[in-house]
Amino acid sequence: MRYFNLFSNILVTKGAGRILISDLQRNVSELYPLELYDIIEELKKHCIENIIDGYDEESQVMINEYLNILLQNEYGFITEDNWDKNFPALSYDYDEPSILTEIFIEFSEIAALKKIKQSAEHLRIKHLVLYSTEKFTAEDFIEIDQIFATSVLSGIEIFSPFHEGVNKLFVGTLHKNTERIYNIIFYSCGKKPFKTKDEFRFNLYFTEEEVKISSCGKVDLKYFNTNISKVTEAINHNSCLHKKIGIDINGNIKNCPLMVENFGNINDISLEDAVIKPGFRKYWNLTKDKIEICKDCEFRYICTDCRAYTERNHTNSEGLDTSKPLKCGYDPYTGKWETWSKNPLKQEAIRFYEQQINLNAGL
Repeated sequence: MRYFNLFSNILVTKGAGRILISDLQRNVSELYPLELYDIIEELKKHCIENIIDGYDEESQVMINEYLNILLQNEYGFITEDNWDKNFPALSYDYDEPSILTEIFIEFSEIAALKKIKQSAEHLRIKHLVLYSTEKFTAEDFIEIDQIFATSVLSGIEIFSPFHEGVNKLFVGTLHKNTERIYNIIFYSCGKKPFKTKDEFRFNLYFTEEEVKISSCGKVDLKYFNTNISKVTEAINHNSCLHKKIGIDINGNIKNCPLMVENFGNINDISLEDAVIKPGFRKYWNLTKDKIEICKDCEFRYICTDCRAYTERNHTNSEGLDTSKPLKCGYDPYTGKWETWSKNPLKQEAIRFYEQQINLNAGL
């Protein structure tokens, strides 16, 4: 008797109309018809011969074709006995020792970074994401990096407007004088100032798009991430807000700078005190399996959630917003993508957030 054994690093996610097979070792995911899910489930329990014998000739051909796909893509292997009985499955538990893993700051001034440096140490924050509407000089980049020179912080990502002073010499100066910065995105760039190759110690991007902080929350295939750390976090926790903290341009401490609720201001309270405030962690364990529509989506473990912009039409018994992210145009029931902003069912929520943006801007 022959048995098909799924490799432990293969995750099969069932959606309403399709399945997603994720190779957590190669960091790739592929879509397949829903009928393959039932075949995989049967292969876990029975030998290949018994499964095939239970179907008519046409279905037998289909099962053999699917079996060949599973083998060709190295999703599993065949043995003469039930291999799975002898080896435990891969654990999808997620454990992160840091109290917080990431801080997102809407930049206002260098002094704000100095204020949170000690807290970043105490909370063992690993990553800093900095968004600025100001044009940074090379000295600004270097000073930001040096503030965290002896920190536990392992990486800094910076979004900054492009300006004419950004050239190869400018970037070369950053290459020689920074250590923590690993990602720089210059936005509102008419054209690339020079050809970029893999010659700098950090990733460097130029985009024509006028990146706004309110652009956050978009759901798109290009943002999906088949990474075992990200996937296991998404299975167990909220894929956006878990162990994250944000500071808006006014210094208000939030789960995300775009969310309304705040837990104090950096001028009055430390990040350590904000984290232990009632309600700060309320969204940390809201997984995609608990969010309406997302729970039926095959992409739910490789997609990043957004609680700042939602469709605002579902709340659970704990008072948490469990609505689908507003900026998602995918329908798991039809398997089709559409432009989310043109969906008539989203217009009320879109108008609400537009009003909020205008109020915050004093318009």
